[in-house]
Amino acid sequence: MPGTSRMPVSLRESFNNVRRRSRAGWNPSLMLNLDLIRNIVFFLFLLRWTRRALWKLKGRGLLGTLAEVYADVRRVLYGWFLRMPGVRTQVRKQVDEALFKMQAKLVPANTTRYLTLPKDGWTEDAVRKELETLANMDHTRWEDGYVSGAVYHGEDELLKLQTEAYGKFTVANPIHPDVFPGVRKMEAEIVAMVLSLFNAPPGAAGVSTSGGTESILMACLSARQKAYVERGVTEPEMILPETAHTAFRKAGEYFKIKIHVVACPAPSYQVDIKRVARLINSNTILLVGSAPNFPHGIIDDISALSKLALKKRLPLHVDCCLGSFLVPFLEKAGFETVPFDFRLKGVTSISCDTHKYGFAPKGNSTVLYRTHALRAYQYFVDPSWSGGVYASPGMAGSRPGALIAACWASLVTVGEAGYLDSCKQIVGATKQLLSHIRTSPALSAELEILGDPLVSVLAFRTRNLNVYDIADAMSARGWHLNALQNPPAIHVALTLPIVKVWERLAADLEAVVEAEREKERVRIVEGKKTRGGHQGQAAGDAAALYGVAGSLPNKSVVVDLAKGFLDLLYKA
Repeated sequence: MPGTSRMPVSLRESFNNVRRRSRAGWNPSLMLNLDLIRNIVFFLFLLRWTRRALWKLKGRGLLGTLAEVYADVRRVLYGWFLRMPGVRTQVRKQVDEALFKMQAKLVPANTTRYLTLPKDGWTEDAVRKELETLANMDHTRWEDGYVSGAVYHGEDELLKLQTEAYGKFTVANPIHPDVFPGVRKMEAEIVAMVLSLFNAPPGAAGVSTSGGTESILMACLSARQKAYVERGVTEPEMILPETAHTAFRKAGEYFKIKIHVVACPAPSYQVDIKRVARLINSNTILLVGSAPNFPHGIIDDISALSKLALKKRLPLHVDCCLGSFLVPFLEKAGFETVPFDFRLKGVTSISCDTHKYGFAPKGNSTVLYRTHALRAYQYFVDPSWSGGVYASPGMAGSRPGALIAACWASLVTVGEAGYLDSCKQIVGATKQLLSHIRTSPALSAELEILGDPLVSVLAFRTRNLNVYDIADAMSARGWHLNALQNPPAIHVALTLPIVKVWERLAADLEAVVEAEREKERVRIVEGKKTRGGHQGQAAGDAAALYGVAGSLPNKSVVVDLAKGFLDLLYKA
């Protein structure tokens, strides 16, 4: 017809489809394109893992990434191998044998065991007698200065005062500040004293805890919560030196924070700042440094970490648990020191154990924050509990006010002058022991000090002998030193008890090194395969454990051993 044109068939069918749909009613499901949804999900998945891969390559480099993949594959394959029937039986047998030997040492067979409540309560004299027996059980003589770390003061006068303070507040619990106002006052003053020691700025805050591990856990929790609230980070990561205290790894496991461990290469054994910088990404919530670290007694380059933290706008935690009341006094005592505390603008939190060189009873530590806001991120508050509004500053609810009282008594009794004097004694003795190892012909030829320790802890490795043989030989002479791994070494943390006998320690070390050299010479003459160097495996406790632990695939076996050891601690 004039003035009209025929509609194309394809377009006409489209209109017809629309009419049919309109008659049938609108169905939202028809608007969904399953292919589109599938493609979006796949794209997000690909984007997520591509980003992770790029972060990994940026942080570790190509070779480092390949090395990590190889280690992970090797670990998985070896795990499967250990589950094979014949292998599993043999491994279980070796673990059981090791645990049996540990049990013989930890759980003496010739003691009376009390597995149920007595029908009638004991007399006070009977309790005192049994306590005396327990106190005098065979043990390494820390009283004579033969233990590395562990007991940091131990003098009778301070112990008596701590016991008296404990007795006055035995029933006290800080969760009830209105019932025990004296405990609240002492706890606040302890935190204030430690903040002052570390040059905290106005507005700084802190909390007392049960020990260094809890202090570190709380600092990590605070950083995680801060990142979640302020930046929406749901997959948190933190970067720490490989020598940082293992409590950071525990925090990672507890709070689901991914851990990036950075090497601390020789000769300084400080954390590699460039590697730290490469590992930072949008999920990073915390950087970590030690002042000093536990294994080697090395203070990381906190100044460089502070600059990096400021540049990247990240929190920086400095672990001073071991340095505690020594590091702040180094300068006044006339010893070499480096910046480490709140005077560095990038430092946002510090952990400090008052129960180490603060000489308080075990169970006392502090975590310090640059601002009140940072501290608030570690708080727990439940406003809707049927028992009432509940709030606690840290992990624990009820806490022993008696320990707080004993800590406060220790701090005000020793005072600044006392801590300065103990710093001179302890660090001075450490310097003397270092000098002796480096200059003694018998020791300098065999032992190598790791890094440049500035405080009370030193570590040494061997050049030719098996360092674990030396550790076991020192144990046989009554010393309780710490065997290390990665690299194999021995660590000594000097305390006031050790200050009195450090020369005996040095003399015994010389004798042991000479004896091990002679054993090595005899083995060579007799044509026996040497156990020397770092690859051998001796028969002693340290060599037996760390000879296994030093091999990556066997770490699962060491975990089984460690769990068995923990079980033994609760075997009556």
